[in-house]
Amino acid sequence: MEIKKVPLPDVWRMRQTVMYPQETLDFVKLEEDDIGLHWGVYVKGEVISVISVFEERGSVQFRKFATKIGQQGKGYGTALLQYVMDWAKRHNKQSIWCNARLSATAIYKKFGMQATGATWRKYGIEFIKMEKQLQKKMQIIPAIDIIDGKCVRLTQGDYEQKKIYNEHPLEVALEFEDAGLERLHLVDLDGAKAGAVKNWKVLETLASKTKMVIDFGGGIKTDKDVEIVFNSGAALATVGSIAVKNEQEFVKWLLTYGANKFLLGADVKEEKIAVSGWLETTDIWIYDFIEKYIAHGVQQIFCTDVSKDGLLQGPSIALYQNIIKKFPQLHLIGSGGVSNMDDVLQLQEIGCSGAIIGKAIYEGRIAVNDLVKI
Repeated sequence: MEIKKVPLPDVWRMRQTVMYPQETLDFVKLEEDDIGLHWGVYVKGEVISVISVFEERGSVQFRKFATKIGQQGKGYGTALLQYVMDWAKRHNKQSIWCNARLSATAIYKKFGMQATGATWRKYGIEFIKMEKQLQKKMQIIPAIDIIDGKCVRLTQGDYEQKKIYNEHPLEVALEFEDAGLERLHLVDLDGAKAGAVKNWKVLETLASKTKMVIDFGGGIKTDKDVEIVFNSGAALATVGSIAVKNEQEFVKWLLTYGANKFLLGADVKEEKIAVSGWLETTDIWIYDFIEKYIAHGVQQIFCTDVSKDGLLQGPSIALYQNIIKKFPQLHLIGSGGVSNMDDVLQLQEIGCSGAIIGKAIYEGRIAVNDLVKI
């Protein structure tokens, strides 16, 4: 087997034969073909599979991916698509996408591509856009934890180990925004303890006085809590325990609001899910938990190793590496243990799409201006 460039006449013939045998050769020709890259798999001198690639502003679209009838299912198409993926990464492309037949999305999902947007119909065939981010950008997400309306930090979730950093959370949020940070992780610790959202007024103030994209969590247990969070200005609702204890309710929210409106938190102790302020360890394996909710459409998860949080002893790199390896399509956000810029850079290097950072900022171990450079 050899992968190399294919002459356009051979590309057109393959497209017609495999994809639209009832149409003329002119039907399968694209206006952009002259500026595209066309590769194919050759076996004993015969072209078996073809793909056409078009570049635009840092992204890559592939079109008319076709494998000869009778040769499908033998790995030729997979090898060709892997070739294109590797080429795009080598050339520092940010993303790769295609308009896929709905019936053929399985192969793209194997490569970590995800369906985006609604389906549409053309030529009597259902299509959907499939896309993958190739160069993950690290998103820095500073954390503000709230008790009695004040900015605090706990150590390992212990309310007895509370330290107040600022009595005015808006001042803290504005400092982050002025420095150039765009995201904010806002945690209602009163709500988490009470089992119902409490500090929604703080959320409302920060959402109205800043332009930061805020995810808000703590005490979200009911439909009313979710409504309060979104009505108060949160871009995302952060949930954790309810996804463990009441899967049916959480899935209902995913269907009602869309999975992209939720940031799922996975607190972990020795690779098992922990809930109720980390006081209770379940028998749920972290990987089973993630796999289940990816199937429900969840795309972003932040994972906190409870043995690391608030101790400034470094994040759980090995755990995150295992998760990323098993779920390459997941947007994994590291949380807990970050103590310095080396920790942040290491999270970026292993492929985390974001890092939630709190105590290291407040204790002066990391300068916000350095984080902005990421």
